[in-house]
Amino acid sequence: MDLSVTLVHGLSLAAIYGLMAIGISLLWSSIGMINMAHGASFAVAGYAAWAASEAAKPLFLAAFGKTIAGTAAMAGLTLGTGALAGAMMGALIYLLAFLPIHDKPNFPVRSLIVTLALNLATVQVLLWWFGPRQKNLPKIFGTGKVEVLGISARYDQIGTIAATFLILGLVLLWLRVSRKGLEIRAMMQNPEGAVLSGISVRWTALPVTMLTGALAGLAAILLSQTIFVSPTSGAMPLIKGLTIALLGGLGSVPGAVLGAIIIGFLEAVIGAIPFLGQRYVLFGTFLFIIVVLILRPRGLGGLLDEARK
Repeated sequence: MDLSVTLVHGLSLAAIYGLMAIGISLLWSSIGMINMAHGASFAVAGYAAWAASEAAKPLFLAAFGKTIAGTAAMAGLTLGTGALAGAMMGALIYLLAFLPIHDKPNFPVRSLIVTLALNLATVQVLLWWFGPRQKNLPKIFGTGKVEVLGISARYDQIGTIAATFLILGLVLLWLRVSRKGLEIRAMMQNPEGAVLSGISVRWTALPVTMLTGALAGLAAILLSQTIFVSPTSGAMPLIKGLTIALLGGLGSVPGAVLGAIIIGFLEAVIGAIPFLGQRYVLFGTFLFIIVVLILRPRGLGGLLDEARK
């Protein structure tokens, strides 16, 4: 087992899973919603980015040729389209799965059912529109690898790790310094107190769903550097994001980050062990999550319930 390869692979997996898990945690902690359509946002963003890149490829080749400027332009278009498509899916989820039922009894259960139905419907629409064939996104970070201090990493892995750190840093900064970010943090800490302070749940939920949708869209672009886009490509990232959010403690952003790092490295290590391999990755990670939740039911950072009391 090559430790350097395992280290880089674990970091890249942790980066992508962290984007999904943080989105799920933000939704639950701020508006009490478990979004089962998060995978639909992932798949829609992937197809939107593929369609935009296919349409722009001849124009970029004519304007820039096969140069670094052309690769940078394609990267900006692909990432921007993915984030925008994910945000639009978040707005759709807000309109269909939040507004009609957010003030009804048993909202968490109702929203889970509605978003699950929306996820299934989206998969069927994508199958009808694009068919079952997988699509390949352009390599926005280029191809090749680099070796530094004995650690070898591909360009897509380095780009994924760096882009995720930048994205999460900007999101956390926005949550800390902007007015809407302060309102969202107030909803996360004490929903009843936030409402009594004049913060509207109805209008705070829209930027949250759009933000988490954009994070799912960016995760789709980054993960699609190593896999293909398909109508069902969002299923596994949804499962991983949800389980990592549970491991970290629903509502805890630091817990989601820690859970993503642990699961990313655990998957990389299990996959690199010769007598285990990829066949036992899911078994090993779910066994670990079950043990942690038995020992600590609130998850690694799940102190939200105590804070709200």
